[in-house]
Amino acid sequence: MLVLIGTVPDKNFPLVSGTAILNGDSLSLDGHKTLVNRGTPALIAAASMACKTLRLHPPLSFLVGDIGLGNGSRKLYQHLKAHLPSLDAKVIAFHYLQPDVDLHNRVLWALEKKGNLPVLIADAGYMYAAKMSGFAASYDLFTPDIGELAFLADEIAPHPFYTRGFILFEEENVPSLIKRAFEGENAAKTLLIKGSKDYICTRERILATVDTPRVETLEPIGGTGDTLTGLVAALTYGGYPVAEAATMAAEVNRLAGKLANPTPATQVAEIIKEIPKALEAVLNEAAKVPEQTCPTKYAHG
Repeated sequence: MLVLIGTVPDKNFPLVSGTAILNGDSLSLDGHKTLVNRGTPALIAAASMACKTLRLHPPLSFLVGDIGLGNGSRKLYQHLKAHLPSLDAKVIAFHYLQPDVDLHNRVLWALEKKGNLPVLIADAGYMYAAKMSGFAASYDLFTPDIGELAFLADEIAPHPFYTRGFILFEEENVPSLIKRAFEGENAAKTLLIKGSKDYICTRERILATVDTPRVETLEPIGGTGDTLTGLVAALTYGGYPVAEAATMAAEVNRLAGKLANPTPATQVAEIIKEIPKALEAVLNEAAKVPEQTCPTKYAHG
């Protein structure tokens, strides 16, 4: 089972779970609708589309409304602590929740108590909580953008807003930021760093980078980072090793964006519609190319 967890910015959206139904630019979960424009709904939509293409069981999703005050997130944390360990989850992707270190730890400990942890993926607010908890290494994958990578590289920052100014998050500093994040024990086992160039790395080395196709119009379109996290969750659920799934997801996400022929007005739902075609293309191409390894050492900075 693939489990997807997060929030929507609607204080009246109740805590619901189930299999999401996609209809155009909207997603329905247990009879409650929300737009697929960005955030966790975009992640769920992308993962669901990928699972359908891969002929996998659809993901089980948990959603609750939270407008940033934390009320919905706390309710969801408590629900997860009580119910998540009993699920036969193979992969769990945690997304937008208000960071709460204590409640994060209670969820993680409940999963550990059961034994045989599933593959754990964290992005956005849940990644912040995982880093601040000191248990980042319990996770298999974090999916930060470059600004969030700088937060992971700052051993004392409690939130990306408070990343210290001397830790610069320009593209050229990515290798040194990766090195610092791992040295501070603030990184998951694997990182997928989202940006104009996507980096897939472990503590030992940068395993791969993906920067094509590069579609400049996609840069200001919100939600493409969320779809990338959904794609890697689905591919991992499909049996691909985490780093391989991350590399393929980066390729699929970029190709889906290109196939959407985007303009500045394009919404992420239009990109999600292209995921099946993009995923099939990447899988077919991967089947033709023998495996190659080109490790890159981190730069010291």
